[in-house]
Amino acid sequence: MPTLRLALSQVNPTVGDIAGNADLVRSWTRQAADAGAQLVLFPELMLTGYPVEDLVFRRSFVAASRAAVERLAADLAADGLGEVPVLVGYLDADGPPQVSGDAEAGRGARNAAALLHRGVVAARYFKHHLPNYGVFDEDRYFVPGDMLTVVRIAGVDVALTICEDLWQAGGPFAAAREAGVGLVVNINGSPYELNKDDIRLPLVRRRAAEANATIAYVNMIGGQDELVFEGDSMIVTADGELLTRAPQFVEHLLVHDVELPAATEPPAAETAAGLRVVRAALDGVPPTPTGPAAVGGLIEPVADEAEVWQALVLGLRDYVNKNRFPSVVLGLSGGIDSAVVAALAVDALGPDRVVGVSLPSQHSSEHSREDAADLAKRTGLDYRVEPIQPMVDGFLANLSLSGVAVENLQARVRGVILMALSNQEGHLVLTTGNKSELAVGYSTLYGDSVGGFNPVKDVWKTLIWRLAKWRNRDAERRGETAPIPENSIGKPPSAELSPGQLDSDSLPDYDVLDPILIGYVDGDLGRDGLVESGHDPAIVDKVLRLVDTAEYKRRQSAPGTKISMKAFGRDRRLPITNRWREHG
Repeated sequence: MPTLRLALSQVNPTVGDIAGNADLVRSWTRQAADAGAQLVLFPELMLTGYPVEDLVFRRSFVAASRAAVERLAADLAADGLGEVPVLVGYLDADGPPQVSGDAEAGRGARNAAALLHRGVVAARYFKHHLPNYGVFDEDRYFVPGDMLTVVRIAGVDVALTICEDLWQAGGPFAAAREAGVGLVVNINGSPYELNKDDIRLPLVRRRAAEANATIAYVNMIGGQDELVFEGDSMIVTADGELLTRAPQFVEHLLVHDVELPAATEPPAAETAAGLRVVRAALDGVPPTPTGPAAVGGLIEPVADEAEVWQALVLGLRDYVNKNRFPSVVLGLSGGIDSAVVAALAVDALGPDRVVGVSLPSQHSSEHSREDAADLAKRTGLDYRVEPIQPMVDGFLANLSLSGVAVENLQARVRGVILMALSNQEGHLVLTTGNKSELAVGYSTLYGDSVGGFNPVKDVWKTLIWRLAKWRNRDAERRGETAPIPENSIGKPPSAELSPGQLDSDSLPDYDVLDPILIGYVDGDLGRDGLVESGHDPAIVDKVLRLVDTAEYKRRQSAPGTKISMKAFGRDRRLPITNRWREHG
């Protein structure tokens, strides 16, 4: 059986940076060639970044992508890398955008892959299955492909596929079996969700069995607005053996030698599983290197808290860096949410790029002020104190306010101060509201909701506590100072906007609240389903009412890293003006 040395390039592209992404392909291909690779794989839409959203409709952008892939092929050859086949995702089009007046049936923008060899595009493939659920809107943007591209490389027939092709039975993988290929490569922009890695391996095994072929699965890493990609690239044999698996959340070149069946003579013209089979063959591919076999290794999955922490750190780091913010600023209340966000920011950017501001009012407890100062000392961030009471008093001297209006005024004064520091010094303001608070509207619009990015937007309150405890244990395991004060973890949560205020004054305990919210928001359970699950009907009615009436707040909230199956925003899209209620 022939042996093919594969290089899976798990890299971090940036949307719109076509030149920079092409440079990544060139530098990582050099590393792969130096390792003796005979086929180098890059992620879905590598050249444009993923997802490109409505950039698809700009013909100038499509033209730039198409020109870039041709230029990249020539540049690789000029780099002395032309003999190494390189598969790269890019944006193509064979007709006008589907939303234009001159649209043509069956033609338009394509989510494409190009196999580059000897200075030219030797083969192309258009994604067949287009996802249109959750964060995906690919039916809006792309036209599906109707062919399976099979390329003979070093005596092995290799089928090309893209991301969603793997997630649905039939189509390209069924066609690959009928076409008799030895290897199916699958390039991905598959966003992270907690425990998705546990789903992915069984899925790859099912498709490997369906295709009766080894699968090489490569996924990008990095943050893109709300999405974060974790990598988790792998190679799985036709009988389900996991040969090698890359780490999560880091760029990585996974190089591994794979024994594959030799290609046989195909029919002159063929279709398979309803797809046209288009074949090509590459000459001059480097031979398999002699000497020890390349072994990529196996990375064991980490604990849930470690996985989520890495996702949040990477999502925040890339949002800040890719958007070229020099630093971040956030309010430090001494509570658990701001403490976790501060620790995430320091891990993502370093303490020199994080400003924490204590904004005490007359209702801020002494222990909260001390806890904020303690966190600053533990993490080394730039710590400042800006008392808000004189400013609040100035408003109250000119406005007749009471009750909740005074509470919200305090939050809005804090928001004004943070935004002023942002304007003055260039920081990105981080907001710190967790998913539980966003769900029930437990925040002040234009107050504590002020900010350009929310690292914990998709993190339930109960998970916030778990993350804090894990991060401290991890620090202690490494002999470092635990970043989060134990007082912040242990004390009852409070907004401290009125005397003796606690979250539990107006909300159920979070151990009761979060399971209801998870069922309603993530699971789309109605009232009856939640009550049947064992939740108290009166509490369910109260919680659902809070969630339903807070949609207008969520619509105005900052973006934040998605880690769950249904994040607020792109995943969960409900009308603000909406009279439907789950009745008791």
